[in-house]
Formats: sequence, structure tokens, C-alpha cells
Amino acid sequence: MRITVLAGGVGGARFVRGVRELDAEVSVVVNTGDDLWLTGLRVCPDLDSIMYALAGVSDTERGWGRAGETERISAELAEWGLGWPWFTLGDLDLATHIARTSLLREGLRLTEVTERLSARWPLGVRLLPATDDEVETHVVTADGQDLHFEEWWVRTRAAAAARRFVQRGVERAHATPEALAAIADADVVLLAPSNPVVSIGTILGLPGIRSALRDTEAPVVGVSPIIGGAVVRGMADACLATIGVGTDAAAVARHYGARRDGGLLDGWLVDDADAASVAGLRGSGFAADATGLWMTDAAESARIARAALALVSR
Repeated sequence: MRITVLAGGVGGARFVRGVRELDAEVSVVVNTGDDLWLTGLRVCPDLDSIMYALAGVSDTERGWGRAGETERISAELAEWGLGWPWFTLGDLDLATHIARTSLLREGLRLTEVTERLSARWPLGVRLLPATDDEVETHVVTADGQDLHFEEWWVRTRAAAAARRFVQRGVERAHATPEALAAIADADVVLLAPSNPVVSIGTILGLPGIRSALRDTEAPVVGVSPIIGGAVVRGMADACLATIGVGTDAAAVARHYGARRDGGLLDGWLVDDADAASVAGLRGSGFAADATGLWMTDAAESARIARAALALVSR
């Protein structure tokens, strides 16, 4: 079986840990909208979060970066007035960004660079940037600021009210041939329980992705990132409010839309806390079911992935 997952950072990493436990060939199309240039280096937070998690080298306490980090380089850069003091990169993590930047400057595409970097560990999946082009998510706030998404997310903790999200450069960008082929050739496509607006939403905003999802013969099944009216992690509720979608599992499914009505999804998996929404979702064209969605470990993530696959038979 060939499974393609669309995913963002930490939530996507936890979900993919489970998917790779299945008897399947797994490709992961990863959000690159959080990417940025910082102190002359190309930083790809979601690609790295998933790579580190699958490699078993991530800092599980902080939820990002490498385990056992030191931060001497960031401290030294700060003495020169460089970098973002609220966005501290560890020394091991900086080595990743140095390697990536060096390979990009040699002329490799981000897809090729990601393949080179991830070959260091037996990840069990193929990581595919959604695009090789630079498409960075910015947040226009209610008071007129234009912030890179990472600044809005990390420095302000989404406290600055967002008026809209802008994918800078998306009009000139293309989804990679590898990402489109992974969707077209899949037996099942899964949408990870990642942020629907700035992770999955950014992937969907790339020219070619939505049409690939609508055209693929594979069932497309999503896993809700909302449990009992609350976000599982982060501040996706602030993002959803900006685009007028409620913090509700069924509302997110309807935001993606049922494929029979021109949307993207054939199936939608919700948590047991939202089981009351299943009947309505089925009536709206989704194969839907409820199960526990807390990804406490790889075994639970694998169980959730199997539950998502079980919707395919419906």
C-alpha cells in the first residue's frame, strides 16, 4: 500500500510516527510556509521537526529542535546583534541549516536537499517539501503589522490579532513534481491533524495541490486537530478564528469540504469527545467515525492511522 500524508510540524510528526508503523510505503508532503532566512541560513521548521522526530533525535520536552542541545552559537550571534533572541536555534540544529544552505547554494532543489539530509537516518518514510520555491507565510495583524508567521507564533504567541494570512510568493510557486506524483499515485491520502490554516492550508494554497487531491483516485481522509472544541496543540484556534471557522471538529471538516461536493475529503476522523457530530458529517457526504485521537505515543498514533484507513472501506 502507498500512503501519502500531508503534514505540518509537531502534530504532523507525531501522526507520521504512527503511519510508518503500518505495512505501507509512506510519503509525507510537508508544509514549507514556516520556512525563513535567518542569519544567512535557510531554516525549515516543519521539515526538520518531522525529520528529527522520525530519527529519534528530537527534544521531546520542548517539542522542537534536537535533544541534548547547546546554544553557544546563538548566544554568540546575539552578541553581534544578529538573529532573533526569541527564536533560539541550538548548535546541532544550526548544523542542519548550514548543511541545507550550502547544498541549496550548490544548486540543489529543496527536495533534493531534504533527501540528502534525511538519508542520514532510517526514517522509514520519504519527506517531500510541498514546493521547492520560497513561499513564506506572513501575518497581517489588526494594527497593520506584517509579521513572518514564526514571529507572530513564537514571539507574540498569537496575541496580536490576525487580520489575514498571506503566502508570500505563492503566485509564482509550483508544487513539486514529486509531491504531485505522491498524491496521484497513492492508494490513500491522509491529512494529518496539523493546523488547518497555516500548515495544511498553506500546502493546499500551492498551485496544483487542490486539483491533485480532487483528481486522485485515492480516498482522501483527514484526522481532526480539534478535540472537544479545543486545539490539541498550539494556537490553531486563533488561526481558525481569523478565517471565520469555529474551533470545532465538524467545522474544520466542512472547511475542507466533501469531495462529492467539490471539496477535498472523502472521510473525516473525530475524537470520541466529538462523536455526536458523526451523524451530521455522514449526512454531509463524509465517511466519518469517532475514536480517541490523543497521540500519546507511537503505538497510539499507529492505532489512529489504522482507524483513518478503516474509513476507506466506507
